[in-house]
Amino acid sequence: MTTAVQPGHDCPLCPRLAQFRDANRQAYPGFFNGPVPPWGDTDPALLIVGLAPGLKGANRTGRPFTGDYAGDLLYSTLIRYGFAKGVFRADPNDGLQLVRCRITNAVKCVPPENKPTPAETKTCRTNFLIGEIAALKGLKGILALGQIAHIAVLDTLKMKRAAAPFGHGSEHKLPGGVTLFSSYHCSRYNTNTGRLTEAMFHAVFDRIAAAV
Repeated sequence: MTTAVQPGHDCPLCPRLAQFRDANRQAYPGFFNGPVPPWGDTDPALLIVGLAPGLKGANRTGRPFTGDYAGDLLYSTLIRYGFAKGVFRADPNDGLQLVRCRITNAVKCVPPENKPTPAETKTCRTNFLIGEIAALKGLKGILALGQIAHIAVLDTLKMKRAAAPFGHGSEHKLPGGVTLFSSYHCSRYNTNTGRLTEAMFHAVFDRIAAAV
């Protein structure tokens, strides 16, 4: 696998995010407080693309979807479908391992109010996500969690957005034979409001497991 470029711990490319990161280092000196690197199998069949680290989740722990509520549904589902093994304890030292699966984010640094700007998303995409996806030669499926991640994947692969609209449970063939699956983000808000249920999330993974 070709090694993709990852941002340094003090990545300066997005001034607003760098400023927010510096403020968080003052407020939470024990947190990771840096661009959260991708995690998992280095030659995966499935790549999961989230939005951005949560302030007290991945920004705290340094591992995607680890430390906040969103990881509970994601990792329990990955274990259920054989894409992870072990026990998830929302701790990067829990010993959990991903199997044929890798997780990354469209935006590497935590944004204020969990809302990256389009410019920040583009910066992370052009500098990091494009190289990440290009390096995964055995990739068969991508799961985008939420519309911003979905669009970031399409833009990465230079695919017209109108040709592959976002929708929960949508499935689109991408260049090179990779299939893009999309889901509502497994955030606390979406699960608490019933916009995304466990059954809905598992239904997406039924299709992923069959294809990947």
